[in-house]
Amino acid sequence: MTSPALRRTAPPARRSRARALVAGAALLALAPLHPPAQAGPADPAPPAAEPAGAGRWSDTPHGFASLGGGTRGGAGGAVVTVSDTASLARYAAAEEPYVIRVSGTVTVAPFGTEIRVASRKTIVGVGDTAELVHGGLYLAPGTHDVIIRNLTIRDTAVAGDRDCKTTDHDGIQMDSVHHVWIDHNRFARICDGQLDIRKDSDFVTVSYNRFEDNNKTFGIGWTPNVRTRITIDHNLFAGTKQRNPSVDNAAQAHLYNNHLTAQKDPADPVWTYGNWSRGRTRMVIENSFYEDVQHPYQADATAELVQRGSILRNTSGRHDTRGTAFDPRGFYAYRLDPAAAVPALVGRFSGPQRAIGHRAGDTGRPAGGVLPQVTGP
Repeated sequence: MTSPALRRTAPPARRSRARALVAGAALLALAPLHPPAQAGPADPAPPAAEPAGAGRWSDTPHGFASLGGGTRGGAGGAVVTVSDTASLARYAAAEEPYVIRVSGTVTVAPFGTEIRVASRKTIVGVGDTAELVHGGLYLAPGTHDVIIRNLTIRDTAVAGDRDCKTTDHDGIQMDSVHHVWIDHNRFARICDGQLDIRKDSDFVTVSYNRFEDNNKTFGIGWTPNVRTRITIDHNLFAGTKQRNPSVDNAAQAHLYNNHLTAQKDPADPVWTYGNWSRGRTRMVIENSFYEDVQHPYQADATAELVQRGSILRNTSGRHDTRGTAFDPRGFYAYRLDPAAAVPALVGRFSGPQRAIGHRAGDTGRPAGGVLPQVTGP
């Protein structure tokens, strides 16, 4: 056996290369790759080669959206590709199920219009360039089985109305719905809420989204009933002031592996904050990463909040924990990433992805079959 004193050490350059190879292998090993791409005739060409680690996410809803029968979106319906407001609105509001693939930029008019989305719909951007500009989406009470993925929703903010006192142009708003998955979207400059999950909504998962450059960002609640069950994971909150999210009267709110950073107005002593467990909410936060955040997590006296495994850098104000909340693993299985890896993982894999929208599994159907294509309107 070689003596420790005689053990050879690799040169610095070789050690650096070795560390890079190990790090790359770790990212690639995080999840299996997607099935092969299947693009429709009217779609942009899929990428010739997927970026490393594109299998990091799943095309199947997880968390609370996977319970109670699961969230199927438009599975079983025709697949349509749209590139204008009229076509998107027509298929989104239809009674029958649809998988609606959005190609390119859809500029919504009149400004601030929220397009109604009925039950049994999947709306998915084709690649990373699909956008809704100057408008949003609305799910009315009773709506169920909706998947919204891989879109940028932006620019309904009104100059001079920072607090949105005269407007209510949400990015996505839903009232008393169930079985909804919001995944891999980007929200920017919305007035008022980028994502509002209201009233008695249930079985919801919000994953791998980017919430950027906003005031009132992500609100949950507006109900006296304690019913909502929601999973919030691998999201980026950057340059957002408040409601990151604010969770009011949720039965179970599970937040894990989220990255909160660079608050828009950290000097505000009250209304700049990260996660807020309000009313009778039971909240569990795990392995998240907070940096340059005021009041990273807080809880009302009537609420419960358990935090474990998170990393805090340059945070101030309230860091409340109280009660026992609940055990998420009593509801579903999940894998926690290390908190130290969250900024890199969320920075790379959140928001719209070039590899999503080209294949069967992205549409809410099981992967493996060739999908019929219909080009709208």
